[in-house]
Amino acid sequence: MKAILNLFVAIATQPAILVALIAMTGLLLQKKKATEVVQGTIKTFAGFLVLIGGSGILSNSLAPFASMFQSALHVQGVVPSNEAVVAIALVKYGSTTALIMLVGMIINILLARFTRFKYIFLTGQAMLYVSCLTAVILISANLGNGWQTVILGGIFEGTLLTITPALCQPFMRKITGGDTVAMGHTGNIGYATAGLVGKIFGNKEKSTEDLNIPKGLSFLRDSTVSITLLMGIVYIALAIVAGPHFVETKLSGGTNYIIYALVQAGTFAAGFVVVLQGVRMILAEIVPAFQGIAKSLVPNSKPALDVPIIFPYAPNAVLIGFFVSFIVGTLSMFVMIAMKTTVIIPGVVGHFFCGAAAAIYGNSEGGRRGAILGATVNGLIISWLPLLILPVLGSLKLAASTFADTDYLVPGILLGKLGSLGTMAVVTGIILFFLIVLVTSVILNQRDKTSDYRNVGGRRKCLLKKILTRLTQFVF
Repeated sequence: MKAILNLFVAIATQPAILVALIAMTGLLLQKKKATEVVQGTIKTFAGFLVLIGGSGILSNSLAPFASMFQSALHVQGVVPSNEAVVAIALVKYGSTTALIMLVGMIINILLARFTRFKYIFLTGQAMLYVSCLTAVILISANLGNGWQTVILGGIFEGTLLTITPALCQPFMRKITGGDTVAMGHTGNIGYATAGLVGKIFGNKEKSTEDLNIPKGLSFLRDSTVSITLLMGIVYIALAIVAGPHFVETKLSGGTNYIIYALVQAGTFAAGFVVVLQGVRMILAEIVPAFQGIAKSLVPNSKPALDVPIIFPYAPNAVLIGFFVSFIVGTLSMFVMIAMKTTVIIPGVVGHFFCGAAAAIYGNSEGGRRGAILGATVNGLIISWLPLLILPVLGSLKLAASTFADTDYLVPGILLGKLGSLGTMAVVTGIILFFLIVLVTSVILNQRDKTSDYRNVGGRRKCLLKKILTRLTQFVF
């Protein structure tokens, strides 16, 4: 049993393998030729590895950025990092986390099959992290680590990972110009909020991607060039503030600090290029392959994929979102220092990926203003809510890291508050959450049927009116 569980965790936490298996299943269900199945499976696998590799390059190039930032400001505190806090938690909660993840995947598929929320969450590491968060909070709420925690945690996770892509899908249609893929990241609540803020307060006519650039600077339209130049300026400025001694002794291994900063900026741009290539490969293979699953197992379902999937649609918004979100996080940190609370140091990776996506969502409905406001609101959420989730994490609240994204923070805080009210409160809350999603699906389906009936009735009345008009004209 343990060996099977370990195998499941190994597959589910490797999104490249998980998605490749799903692509293979989809192609087999479509009865494709063996050569097409092999080709589609391998290309999907390789495409995800390219995407993951690009994301890794981006994250690694941002690590020195964070070190220079903390050294320059001499700040100590809690750094939101999903990877760090999960690594600590899995030592104690590993088995429970894996079982919750298994139940959560089953609930996700069942909800996608039998409700209107046709989203299958495919970002493996995000599923693992949500499972881990759920295990930590439920066990800290004295539910123990038995089957009750596994079942309740799985219901909570599966429901959450089904409904959050649905919140984002109206904006995803605007971003991608279609309805074939969904957002499968743990910042979905923040992204949907950013899109809503952009819609209310933005100006859709002025997109971040329509910036007027003089002819002499037309080379800046190339995203690789513009990203390298902009990040180069930021890295060099930060290296100068941190000082050559710190950079050359702690980070660069003796390489000149200016040269090191330039290389990191170029590495960041290279990572971005790799991500774009991975996205192209994945979309070219996974969407057609997924149609087999959609038709056979879960009709009309959509794959919910990781956040870099939207970066090619608005590269300018990516940079705007990162810098706006990081500035908001930095200013929030100074406010926390003044208030003498626990200090949340802005996590560069979190502010990059979540800030960039929030700006893209804000831009989709509100243009440049929407991008800035969306990234600002999301930046405030991921800067301040970590203060509220720390008390519900049990022994993990003593760690130097915590969860970073909105889909950990908002549900985690609510679940933790219910846990503080007692076992019955948290059980009731999870079951109620599940039932609300089911009832909402039924109501929306009924509304659609009523709307279709009215449309049919309206068309019939219109057709009858035309026939009567023609008959009147013919007679008179």
